Formats: sequence, C-alpha cells, structure tokens
Amino acid sequence: MYFKDIIGQQTLKERLLRSVEDNRLAHALLLTGPGGNGKLPIAVALARYILCSNRADGDACGRCPSCVKMDKLMHSDLHFVFPVKKKKNTPSDRNPVSDDYITEWREIFQKSPYFSYSDWLAKLEVENQQPIIYERESSEILHKLTMKSREGGWKIMIIWLPEKMNEACANKLLKIIEEPPAETLFLLVSENAEPILPTILSRTQRIEIPRIADADIAAALVQRYALDGQTARTIAVQSGGDWEKAEGMLVVNSTKAQYLELFMTLMRMAYKRDIKAMKQWSEQVAALGRERQKALLEYCQRMIRENFIMNFKRAEMLYLSREEHDFSVRFSPFVNENNIFGIMEELSEAQKHIEQNVNAKMIFFDMALRMIVWIKNR
Repeated sequence: MYFKDIIGQQTLKERLLRSVEDNRLAHALLLTGPGGNGKLPIAVALARYILCSNRADGDACGRCPSCVKMDKLMHSDLHFVFPVKKKKNTPSDRNPVSDDYITEWREIFQKSPYFSYSDWLAKLEVENQQPIIYERESSEILHKLTMKSREGGWKIMIIWLPEKMNEACANKLLKIIEEPPAETLFLLVSENAEPILPTILSRTQRIEIPRIADADIAAALVQRYALDGQTARTIAVQSGGDWEKAEGMLVVNSTKAQYLELFMTLMRMAYKRDIKAMKQWSEQVAALGRERQKALLEYCQRMIRENFIMNFKRAEMLYLSREEHDFSVRFSPFVNENNIFGIMEELSEAQKHIEQNVNAKMIFFDMALRMIVWIKNR
C-alpha cells in the first residue's frame, strides 16, 4: 500500500507527508473516523514511507529492500496488533496474541486493504465470540519495541481497533506510549475512539479522518472497474463515503442476498401475521452471530428508507440493486409517513439490544411480532 493507492484524502496525505519531512510527526497518532474511509491503508502507507530508504515525489520508492519486504507486510520493524479470538483446544489460561493470526491478517489486507471488522470476523470464522486484544499482547508489544531496530531505523507499531483492548492491556502500554524508545511510532487505527481509555487518548495526537468524497469514490470506480460515470456516481452516493461498501455494491454477493431474503421474509410474515414462521425466522437469524445480526438490522433500515423514498416517484434518489428494486415495487406502498418512524424505531431498538448482548432469539421474535402492527395498521 502506497500513498498513491489511497482513495481521496489528499489533504490528509499532504499533511502527513509534511509532518514526516519536517520531522514534526508525533510519536503516537490516533487515526479515527467512520468505516471504509481508508484509515488502515493510510497507516500502512505512512509506515512504508517512513521505512523506505529511497523515498521521493511524496511516496515510497517501491524498489528498496524495505519496500520489497513491505509488499508482503513482512518488514521486521513493522508490527501489527489487532483483535483475535481464542483457538479451540488451547489451555484456558493461554490467551492468543496477534502473531498467532498474522498469516490471516496479511492475507485479508493484501486481498482488500479497505476490509471491515465484519470481514475480519468472517476471516476468523467467529460465531458469538467477541475478538479482543488480550493483556498478553502488551508483553509482546513491550518486548518488540524495547529491542533494537533490526533494520537500523524506525520501529512502527500499528494497533488496529485499540478500542478492543481490554483494560489490563491498555494500562500496561501507558508508559511506552507516553515515552517510547527513540524512533518508535505508534499508529492507532480506531473506528470508535469513545471506549478507549482516556489515559491512552491523552498520550496520542488525534486525527479525524473524514468519509471519502463521493467524487473520489466515483473516480476510483471508473478507473479500477471501468464503470460508466452514472453508475459510479450512484454507487458512490449510496456507499456513504465507505469504499468497502462501494466495492460490495458492484455485485449482490451471497451475504447481501441473504440479508435481502431475510428482509423480504420478515415483511411477508408481518403482512400474513404468520407467528409460527416468525419463530422459525428468529431462530435462523439468532444463529448468524451478533456482528451479522447488526449488519442485517442496518440493511433492513436502509431498505425501509429506500422503500419510503420510492413512494415519491423520484428514481434518481433511489439506490437499489435490481433484486431489491423488484421487491420494493410491490412493498413500498406499505411504508409511508404513518409507520416509517415506528418501523425504524423497532429496528434501531433491536440493534441496540443486540449490542448489549441480550438474547437474540427473544429480540428478533419480539421485533417481528411488533412489525405486524406497523405493516398491517399502515
């Protein structure tokens, strides 16, 4: 990943380059902002630039030994930390560390640098377990950063989703983040900085990274996928500044197709008042795992908004796939000003309860029952 590969974010790239060239880069940066905006690719591109021995024209050279190693994310002075899960058949007192999953990490980044947390969960084959950064990871970090640089230059530690660190791990890192060894750089890449310990936040320079501009996403879609301008602009607007979503909209993949099928089934059951089917549906959704359940509820909310807009006969405002459109033509009359707020509130409330680890079967069965009232009494 080079700076030239980053989609949009030109102002930020120039700011980081100036900081490096003027030797004014803080020793710990917190890169935060919404998903899909390129935070992690930016961190890796910055690390490559700093480690490159022959950088020029605002980017790494791509030819020096450092760049060759970076191509495979195998530079000995670049370290990654990220949430992991416990492996089966391991002692209960041995928590995993990032190096246990470094092969999977390299594979997913090289395949798609803009991958999401949900993509990482799928890579780990997580069900209901919540990956975290365990206390044992702090010992690994301290060991790596207190050793001399193997290449004789900078040591860089990229921590992806530091909000997933447990408190013990975070507390053990306070001193080294505040007073790191010479030529040591922390790059913390966060989706949501609120859960991070205030003592960690106070030791970092926070950089808010915005969503990618629609024009930049559209231009990248045209360049990389040879889309026509109108299609690219439509996808760019619908993605909401999230490149990972934009790429996902190029095809109706199996996950999105599953969400559409579950949404259609829910609405048909509500119309028919089929309680028995609702119970089976709630059990099916409960088996998806919490992250996919949250993603399904987000998808349902988007579909409700799109169906409401469809009633205004403004095709240019709709962002639906062909399959979604075919269903919405028949369903949209059931979503109007009398029930849209109630439906959205039910979906939002269910999402909040899922995040609080409430029993999923109960949440989805209760939500399905309540949906009867909003769909039938429209």
